[in-house]
Amino acid sequence: MTSLFDFGSKVVKEIKHETDSEAHQLLRKYIDDRQDVNESGPTIPGILHPGATGVTYCTDRAMANGYSYDDDQWANLGQGAPEVGPLPDGPPRPQTIDLSQWGDEVNEYGPTTGIKELREAVAELYNEEYRQDKESKYTYENVCITPGGRAGMARLAAVIGDVYCGYQIPEYTTYSEVLSVFKRLIPIPTALDARDKYKLNLGQLKREIENLNLSVVIASNPRNPTGQCISGDELRDLVHLAREKTTVILDEFYSWYQYPDDPKELGTSLSGARYVEDVNEDPVILINGLTKGFRLPGWRVCWVVAPKNVISAISQSGSFLDGGASHVLQKAAIPLLDYKRVQQDKISLQKAFRIKRDHVLDRLEKMGLKVSIPPVATFYIWLDLKGLDSPLNNGLTFFEELLKEKTICVPGIFFDINPSHRRNLFHSPCHHFVRLSFGPKLSELDRGLDAIERLLRKYRETPHLLGTDFQPSPMRN
Repeated sequence: MTSLFDFGSKVVKEIKHETDSEAHQLLRKYIDDRQDVNESGPTIPGILHPGATGVTYCTDRAMANGYSYDDDQWANLGQGAPEVGPLPDGPPRPQTIDLSQWGDEVNEYGPTTGIKELREAVAELYNEEYRQDKESKYTYENVCITPGGRAGMARLAAVIGDVYCGYQIPEYTTYSEVLSVFKRLIPIPTALDARDKYKLNLGQLKREIENLNLSVVIASNPRNPTGQCISGDELRDLVHLAREKTTVILDEFYSWYQYPDDPKELGTSLSGARYVEDVNEDPVILINGLTKGFRLPGWRVCWVVAPKNVISAISQSGSFLDGGASHVLQKAAIPLLDYKRVQQDKISLQKAFRIKRDHVLDRLEKMGLKVSIPPVATFYIWLDLKGLDSPLNNGLTFFEELLKEKTICVPGIFFDINPSHRRNLFHSPCHHFVRLSFGPKLSELDRGLDAIERLLRKYRETPHLLGTDFQPSPMRN
């Protein structure tokens, strides 16, 4: 005789297409609703929503389930932000800013390229860290300060011509929105293989550059969301590809998040700057800032390091896109880039975040969720759910069920860059993954891990109740 438990298990195991999944239908409706189109045309004449990042969708869904930023019963393992307080043995965190030291002029607009003093500090830091043995050095003319990393990417996208632009998936969610807004870019994605530990296949990339005439290659390094990185000879060879008339853009925001086994290697960081031969001839563009490594995401002070003519171009695009970063916070950022302080900051960060990484991996393994490719960089875990039965073995349903336990993660589908949203969601190579962040404090991580344990317990006891009863998302103005 078939029990209700067995019947329910059979039903959920037969969900193989997004049309049978409430979690997937919620996502489709969310996308459609934000087009603001009805039978008569746009509800507000001429206005279309450009789309939202995966993290935005996750936050909206969390709020539909009762989440608020000040509710300490929730755990946010979704947002890509590090904890911002002091760390053991780290330098003191900025607490106050005395405007009087700079006079009234600090209240004026700053240049769209950024103030010269901060640009010089960035150039000096890169030369000290990565270019001591190089004849060609960065100067302030190779640096542009931007109000956040997205602004830097948008400025670059605005000056890239009518070209094919290559990138690899899984990849950072915001690229899809930036690439889709600037319609002169034709994005060409290729999938990295888990069997290769998501390593960049340089041979394949070279063939694509030749066969598809790729003019631009974009990559996050270290890589969000897999926690892997391109380093050593691989990074050198990638940078050297730029000499074959292909611009290489590297998003290096997680460059400090390295977890070496040898304590002597603590304090090392990763950058393509190490392998650039001529800072003004090699078309290599690097994006970084205070957001991740310095753990000051709220300051919105970032930079682009590139040949002089690129800096000139994005200064012009910045004048109409964003107007530049805060003059005050640029001034306040200068002493934070002192080389000795940076080294102290990096070492304290690497020690503290390694402890958190190992703690999360250990707890997940005890739950039966062993991470086959653990992160060697960043503060993300790319968790494969294939070992679970339906419906928890797809990222969207896992995400929705975890919201009921007051914890946020990011479904892997959002790292499959697909600006036009054409793909059947169940066919995505990222469909059975979620990204977990170990950026928050350890106490919040444990709240989230406790929630995952509760979800797995519920899954074992009442699988027929999973994948149902999701709260609708309210429309946000």
